[in-house]
Amino acid sequence: MGTSGAGKTRFAEQLAVIKDLPRFEMDNLHWGPGWTPRLTFLDDASAAAASDSWVTEWQYSAARPILARRAHAMIWLDYSVPRRMYWVARRTLMRRATRASLWDAGLREEPLRTIFTEKDHIIRWAWRTRRNLDQLPGVVEREYPHLVLYRFTSPGQARRWLRTFRSRFVRRLGHAS
Repeated sequence: MGTSGAGKTRFAEQLAVIKDLPRFEMDNLHWGPGWTPRLTFLDDASAAAASDSWVTEWQYSAARPILARRAHAMIWLDYSVPRRMYWVARRTLMRRATRASLWDAGLREEPLRTIFTEKDHIIRWAWRTRRNLDQLPGVVEREYPHLVLYRFTSPGQARRWLRTFRSRFVRRLGHAS
C-alpha cells in the first residue's frame, strides 16, 4: 500500500522473489487499450487473489475488499511527500523518454505537455491524492482487523525489513546467507 510513486510495485516484486510467491500487478489487470479500465478487472483480480499465496499492490478501491478477504498482511510505504513526488516525476519522465511499453495493453506515457492539460495526469494525480492514506491505520483497524499492518516511513526501513525477512527465509531453507 502506498500512494502513487511510493514504490509499491518494486517492493512487491522484491517480496515475491524473496518468498517465491506469484505476484500480480494491479495496474496490469486494470488498464486496457487507450488507458481505459478493463471490464474484466474485478473478475481478474478475484481470480488472481483466489490462489493460496500471492503478492500485489493495494490499489483501486473496488478491488480492495477482494484482496482484503484473502490477505494476511499489508505493508504501507508511507514515505514523505517530496520523496514520492520526486519518484513519480522521475518514473514518468523516464517512461516518456524511453517510450517504455506499460503492461499487457502496451500503453505509453502521454506527451509531457499533458501534465498541464490532463486533470488525471499521473503527476497531478499523485499530488492531488498525496494525503489519501493518512487515516490508513484507523481504516485497517475498523474494516480489515485481521490484517497485520507494517508501516515503513523510509526506504531504508523497508529495505532492512526485506533483508531481515530474506535472511530468515534463506536460513529456514538451509542456505547460507
